[in-house]
Amino acid sequence: MGKCGSKNNDNSKSYLLQSLNQHTAGINCMALSEDGSVLATGSDDKTARLWSTKTRKCECMGTLVGHTDYINCILIEEADVLTGGADKTIRKWDISSCQCLLVMEGHKSLIYRIICTGDFVISSSYDRTAKCWDFNEGVNLMTFEGHKRGVFSLIFIPSDEEEYEDAEDDEAIDILVTGSADGDAKAWNFETGECLHTFKGHTSAITCMAMDSVGETLFTGSLDHTVRSWNVMTGETYKVFQGHQASVICLQISNKILYTGSSDHTSRSWVSEFAECTRVYRGHKHTVICMRFHEGLSCGDTFCRAFDAKSGALKRTFRGHETAVHTMQIVDNKLFTGSFDGTLNIWNIKNVADEINYDTIMEEEENDEKTQMQMEEIEKIGGL
Repeated sequence: MGKCGSKNNDNSKSYLLQSLNQHTAGINCMALSEDGSVLATGSDDKTARLWSTKTRKCECMGTLVGHTDYINCILIEEADVLTGGADKTIRKWDISSCQCLLVMEGHKSLIYRIICTGDFVISSSYDRTAKCWDFNEGVNLMTFEGHKRGVFSLIFIPSDEEEYEDAEDDEAIDILVTGSADGDAKAWNFETGECLHTFKGHTSAITCMAMDSVGETLFTGSLDHTVRSWNVMTGETYKVFQGHQASVICLQISNKILYTGSSDHTSRSWVSEFAECTRVYRGHKHTVICMRFHEGLSCGDTFCRAFDAKSGALKRTFRGHETAVHTMQIVDNKLFTGSFDGTLNIWNIKNVADEINYDTIMEEEENDEKTQMQMEEIEKIGGL
């Protein structure tokens, strides 16, 4: 899998290109513009910031000021930025002027996630609901109610008009899927708000979700240590992915391989169709909070680590943050990481596929047994 680097290359080099500390509190979320030229970050300091990613040096292009509590989620939609906060509001901003264009109010607790479908903004909240908003006017058009605890994850599945064009009795519908701390996921008719079916099987909160590329199979990760796959149209359970020793915190699917990150300090790769674990990525000392697949797998706890996705070999360790890496994005040969320490770090990932850190691999093998026994206290998550 490419040339091997020197034995001590990971310790003798610094891959940090820049460390930016304009935020005065932890960075919770990131979003990239479609062309990758603008990065947006949301913070505990109640502001969002816009950064240039393709200039020689990354610079802050503007600050979005208006939220009265921390920002929990962010996205960029063409010329606009959307932010959701613990102040129970969603705000729409002009990306050029950094002016607030709209404030969407109606949730009764903090906003957990937002997604955009073009004409609509969809939000999830700890108030046990998801809501649909008019993108241009900010009006609340629909509330999806039925979960017994906070709603975390959101997936929008657009209808396949071609599939239904020859069917007289069937009608193509857009579907919204929500995942909740009550342990259930639900599929909703996006037009009527009707709950089509409930995905039941997890014994604890659903923390993350993903959809396969054709919009047929739903994957849900949970505090119960498992991932489950489902037929999104019928609610039928396909497979249960067992192997993690603690909560599944994040997941990502690439082609037919599912990648998961856990509180057990590991990431894993799975054959999505058969729930077969093919690789365990070891080396983290804390919960794996976020992942990105880009010519290999990058995972973050306090350090960010790049692995060869197929072999599991550690390619490079990015040391520099003082506390947990909560979010990351990749642009060209640069890795952007946002941390609870309030810094935005930018790392050189050029030629990362050519490196292997032998010292770290040997250390991981010696500590495998110890690693598997740790982090039981993380399961005691309250208030979900």
